[in-house]
Amino acid sequence: MKILYVTTVSDTMGFFIPHIKMLLEEGHSVDMACNIGKPIPRELLNMGCKAYNIEFQRSPFKAKNLKAYKKLKRLLQENDYDVVHTHTPVASVFTRFACKSIKKIKVIYTAHGFHFYKGAPIENWLIYFPVEKWLSRYTDVLITINNEDYTRATKLFNAGKVEYIPGVGIDTKKIVEVVNNEVAKRNELGIPKDAFIILSIGELNKNKNHETVIKTLAQLNNNKIYYLICGQGPLKSYLCNLIKRLGLEDQIKLLGFRQDIAEICMLSDLFVFPSYREGLSVALMEAMSCGLPVVCSNIRGNTDLIENKKGGYLVEPTDINGFAKSIGQIIQRNDLRKSFGFYNKETIEFYDMKNVLNQLRKIY
Repeated sequence: MKILYVTTVSDTMGFFIPHIKMLLEEGHSVDMACNIGKPIPRELLNMGCKAYNIEFQRSPFKAKNLKAYKKLKRLLQENDYDVVHTHTPVASVFTRFACKSIKKIKVIYTAHGFHFYKGAPIENWLIYFPVEKWLSRYTDVLITINNEDYTRATKLFNAGKVEYIPGVGIDTKKIVEVVNNEVAKRNELGIPKDAFIILSIGELNKNKNHETVIKTLAQLNNNKIYYLICGQGPLKSYLCNLIKRLGLEDQIKLLGFRQDIAEICMLSDLFVFPSYREGLSVALMEAMSCGLPVVCSNIRGNTDLIENKKGGYLVEPTDINGFAKSIGQIIQRNDLRKSFGFYNKETIEFYDMKNVLNQLRKIY
């Protein structure tokens, strides 16, 4: 089969390297279409995949999306694809609209977390739900990656098939095999030997909600706690000012973009993940694979991965007292840290890349 992978921006393509590699090994050909703001992963280009620059915008209301839609439709008409596999909301709206008049093409859409969900703002339901419901009729296979989305899509949408796959997959074996020099890493990051290390991973934006954990640390008032945040984004200045105002400059480190995430996970004692919205977080899965206990927000996706009081604690996103109490208990009780971490390491095997690829292969 001739397959086209579509995403809004090129950054996202990196998540699908194992998926595309599997399809190529099965004898298919795969091209890519996205806004190439950053370079396409070299590994994909080396495997012979062609990349087409389609200037999708992250905001669905940008006029440039109309130009991108027309360009994508020409690409589809000229290249005789059998399957289009689309990801991310904006690209997937325009891709399915472009495909609906080309009867030969089968459309697979992976929803990495609908913008409408239990507890979502009402405007999300008013804007995104009707669009997704309408476009589902032009979707041959709708893949969901968490149980809430799967249940809703099965009951309310009109896709040819609705399937569940447990995320994009992580290589649990590769993570476990990471060699880490803890002393050297602590020295590199400026962390004392006796510090208790809390880790969060995610873009510095409103959704990732790092602010709640920063305020929680101020409440805990324990100078042995060090908080590492891996990620970059528009709220960096705001978070730096908040950290300074609360007098936590020595304990909180904004590490920016990192390529040693697994090493930092191995160094850490606890993973904290306070997001308002997730589909099924790769960062959370990687932390679980490293055997970390977790305190995270009680939201869709997170509740698929973390069982309360078995792998950690589930707390409402803005509940600073709840985060403080949960983090405090894990700091005080070494037995909890060990049991939660062991439970998470066992649980995450279901989300391993091998399982995800086997299920994806069956769908194709």
